[in-house]
Amino acid sequence: MSITSKDENKGVIDTAAWTFNIVTSVGIIIVNKALMATYGFSFATTLTGLHFATTTLMTLILKSLGYIQNSHLPLHEQLKFVLFANFSIVGMNVSLMWNSVGFYQIAKLTMIPVSCLLEVLLDNIRYSRDTKLSIMLVLLGVAICTVSDVSINANGFVAAFIAVWSTSLQQYYVHSLQQRYSLGSLNLLGHTAPLQAASLLLLGPFVDYWLTGKRVDDFHYTFASVLFIALSCTIAIGTNLSQFICIGRFTVVSFQVLGHMKTVLVLILGFLFFGKEGLNLHVVLGMIIAIIGMIWYGNASSLPGGKERVPSPSDNNLEELSVLVESTQLDEKH
Repeated sequence: MSITSKDENKGVIDTAAWTFNIVTSVGIIIVNKALMATYGFSFATTLTGLHFATTTLMTLILKSLGYIQNSHLPLHEQLKFVLFANFSIVGMNVSLMWNSVGFYQIAKLTMIPVSCLLEVLLDNIRYSRDTKLSIMLVLLGVAICTVSDVSINANGFVAAFIAVWSTSLQQYYVHSLQQRYSLGSLNLLGHTAPLQAASLLLLGPFVDYWLTGKRVDDFHYTFASVLFIALSCTIAIGTNLSQFICIGRFTVVSFQVLGHMKTVLVLILGFLFFGKEGLNLHVVLGMIIAIIGMIWYGNASSLPGGKERVPSPSDNNLEELSVLVESTQLDEKH
């Protein structure tokens, strides 16, 4: 296969992965919003546990059919990942409860610079000036769209700090584990989803009672609410899988930047389906700025030097050692 054909094939797969992630992520937000707003099911942590239980069932079925091959991921790596992921879920829920919507949105936006910092420190990634400016433009556009009132309190700030760092570390860890242990997205889900499901279903009802003052077993379940819960769990399979696929194929920063397209779509669909959240001039302006920034980021980061890993001294030493070993082996043969 020629280089051009490979590039075209990669472009098609990348586009499909992003589309899959956007469709499932926006879909689950709309379904969950209807579930919580219409039927009053406010138990977000328990619902997330059900999402991972459904995802676990999917991975077990695929494994029994031979679509997932046996792989190895050390238990300590699984536990570390689940710790980051669960702190992310609970942290986000607590941050939303203790902070104003404006500060909650600002905290979410800081995930991009935090993810950039992780890549610079841990992967030795360097960004060009245009790549940095495009990221700033995306942040500006999304901020204009979503940030309204901003009030800060000590407890809310701590919750937001934990949520941002744990989410960024969890997403970084997805990419890192896939690279280090040569794991596909389904393999990694197969290792981590059962632990997340068990821990969240065990702790979720207590966390939700702490957050809402309501017990999940006291909720009045109707046919319609159960149907929406089942629909949310079904879509969650695609959301969890597509997140792992995208982070595995791209980088965490790219996933965060282009992922803000979901924020724009949620605003539009919220207006179409729920009507209360009207689109005004500054929201539309923010959307336009964010989309321009995303397009700019895609172009800037793909150019030579736009976003690349700088070899560290240890990499150079390993390369020199490899060359020396190969040279010694050739001398011995002669």
